[in-house]
Amino acid sequence: MSKKLKVLLSGGGTGGHIFPAIAIADEIRKRFPDTEFLFIGANGKMEMEKVPQAGYKIEGIDIAGIDRGNLLSNLGLPFKILKSLSRSKKIIKEFAPDLAIGTGGFASGPALYEASRLGIPIFIQEQNAHAGVTNKILSKKAKAVFTAYPKVEGFPNEKIKFLGNPIRENIVSGMTETTIAKEKMGLNKDRLTILSVGGSLGSRTLNNAWKAHLNDIISKEYQLIWQTGKLDYKDIIEETKDIDNRNIQVLEFIKEMELAYSAADVIVSRAGAIAISELAVAQKPVLLVPFPFAAEDHQTKNAMNLVEKHAAKMVKDSEMQIKFWETLEEICENETIRKDMSKNLLYFAKPNAAKEIVDEIFNTI
Repeated sequence: MSKKLKVLLSGGGTGGHIFPAIAIADEIRKRFPDTEFLFIGANGKMEMEKVPQAGYKIEGIDIAGIDRGNLLSNLGLPFKILKSLSRSKKIIKEFAPDLAIGTGGFASGPALYEASRLGIPIFIQEQNAHAGVTNKILSKKAKAVFTAYPKVEGFPNEKIKFLGNPIRENIVSGMTETTIAKEKMGLNKDRLTILSVGGSLGSRTLNNAWKAHLNDIISKEYQLIWQTGKLDYKDIIEETKDIDNRNIQVLEFIKEMELAYSAADVIVSRAGAIAISELAVAQKPVLLVPFPFAAEDHQTKNAMNLVEKHAAKMVKDSEMQIKFWETLEEICENETIRKDMSKNLLYFAKPNAAKEIVDEIFNTI
């Protein structure tokens, strides 16, 4: 490339928006090390910390979403939007990017809207099965919309490129044989092993379900790798201190996620977009319990995409007391179901998502 490439990225609010943007930037930087990058984020949100940690420069704008719990607090929102549009325009004019990539979240709206008005080619990456409001609006101006599902309501079909969500490289390259992974984690290689993941803060719904069924786990001689998250960890450690920890491993956080995925025969998880993309690559039978308060119930829509392809089973939060153990036991006790689910997950597995997204961007521009 004859001149130095300049790339603008914007996405934030949650890790699900931030980490795909970083993964795309990493892939571009691999190909063109001299590329200059600039992120636009929302002041006070986690991208302002995570993006610099990944080695990229970020500028903040003052923007927030609608507060549905306190409608009066939204009175100043129009002024915030106007201010964030003006600030975004100034940043973009000064940086003069060759292209802009948005991955959703509050900041990507003003940033990509102003980029498109300045004639800069824009690209959208949507992680969920249901398009976010910001990305729906921006898709009309976008050169392409990269999705993790073949059909996403709210986007023009001709712009959709079903390429998956960029995920952590260690998940793609670090998976190992199940029995070896079990031994590395101090588990019995001959026992069926369940991995429960509920995110960094944890899922109280999943934690309560395991508390209610610890005796069932023990009587069935299953093994459980139980990632509790930060909120409930100390209480659960206290409550399970008399249980044989060779059968039940209680962990606040799992650093080597690829090892835990490898050791699992069955996985129980929330249905966040990036979690599902990792689970598809791990190709382990999965029971999904969508978080019911996600925006526009997008976790249920994510899960249903897999359920319809017989790649996962789902239990709603409200049905956990009735259906959780029965559904989990059906998966654990039926090897045919497990094999079919693993095979069907291949449809959603996109280990090269970041590479293919970057290929598509450069083919387009």
